[in-house]
Amino acid sequence: MDIIIRRVRIDDERPLVDIGIEAGLIVEIAEAIPETADEEIDAGGRAALPGFVEPHLHLDKAFLHRRLPARTGTLEEAIRVTGILKAKQEREDVLERSRRVLDMAIRNGTTLIRAHPDVDPIQGLLGVETALQLREEYRDLIDLQIVAFPQEGILKTEGVVALMEAALDSGADVVGGCPYNELTPEDTRSHIDRVFDIAMKRGLPIDMHVDFADDTRDARFATARYIAEKTIATGYQGRVALGHVTSMGALEPEEAKPVIEALREADISIVTLPATDVYLGGRKDESKPRRGLTPVRALHTAGVNVAYSSNNIRNAFTPFGKADPLQIGNLLAHLIQFGTPEHQAEILKMGTVNAARAVGISEAYGLVVGKRADIVILDTLTVADALLDLPPRSWVLKNGRVTVVTTVDSRICRGCGQVHDRPIEAQPV
Repeated sequence: MDIIIRRVRIDDERPLVDIGIEAGLIVEIAEAIPETADEEIDAGGRAALPGFVEPHLHLDKAFLHRRLPARTGTLEEAIRVTGILKAKQEREDVLERSRRVLDMAIRNGTTLIRAHPDVDPIQGLLGVETALQLREEYRDLIDLQIVAFPQEGILKTEGVVALMEAALDSGADVVGGCPYNELTPEDTRSHIDRVFDIAMKRGLPIDMHVDFADDTRDARFATARYIAEKTIATGYQGRVALGHVTSMGALEPEEAKPVIEALREADISIVTLPATDVYLGGRKDESKPRRGLTPVRALHTAGVNVAYSSNNIRNAFTPFGKADPLQIGNLLAHLIQFGTPEHQAEILKMGTVNAARAVGISEAYGLVVGKRADIVILDTLTVADALLDLPPRSWVLKNGRVTVVTTVDSRICRGCGQVHDRPIEAQPV
């Protein structure tokens, strides 16, 4: 074997196990593997999860927060401010900021990101081109799926369809959409239809930003059911993901029920983006401000596949973030009041198994024999404590190769008499 991870915990109800890895795959999981390997890791009883998956993240917009700070904190302002900044984008700057995000994500145990670069006349294909370069540059450290994302709309902005086609021709592998950024409800539905047409022609999955508002009074922000019906009619079940979907959170339970049932029947994944959605949502509510989230609890209870992601890292949409799925999962657990042990376990699934399903990699994913060896070993002894401890990621493996080693030396100094040097920082291998 290439690597054996010794004494690692993958299930709190079972004994520690060894994990044998060969040719990038998990080939054996047992309480004790008698063979030796070229490399052995003694996990010391630490907990392990499959590598985290970020199904919705904007690399090209990251770390713009200090260049033209947003003042009102609304979605409209964020789009406007970002439009001004992306008109001035330069390739090397986009690459440098994107690398900062990728390095953060890798250190935090993420093994796949679905990136959503803007495709529009403002910045052309720069976001896609840089993502394609980074996909190759980081291929041994993290997987990158690339969405052709029409942030500025399709119908209201001339030339976007041609740019999306060019992005897909060059290697983008997911068809994006932003139907609420059109001028009328009719154009919003036409936008959705165009997205399906492009995706079906190429046999590619769909991932759209939709219904990103506090309520559904404007029909441009009430498209989830239409998309579900379109998905079923076109036989695209299991190949559509929707980000945000916040306006559905304003519906009364009986109003939301048929929409949620349609989403479940269409096997659509909903990706909630709590850091952004809560920060931007409810800004005009002077009393009883809304949380600005999709109804995660109701979706989860109904059997809809729900995942979460960081979305933006330090820009007008989200002036916070460190590309850490555990941090976002902890935030989400607080917001939706998922505090029981069973609920906390479901949050961990939303950042791993559910997120993998949302991006279409379930067949190769998980801590199971035969699956790809994408593994994060946490500096905590109990899987259930991952969300509580937000622990360092002691080791990260991508395709069966160690990519991150993190050592933390933290002491409470009570006259310890030792040299007070700095702890070792995690570095990608």
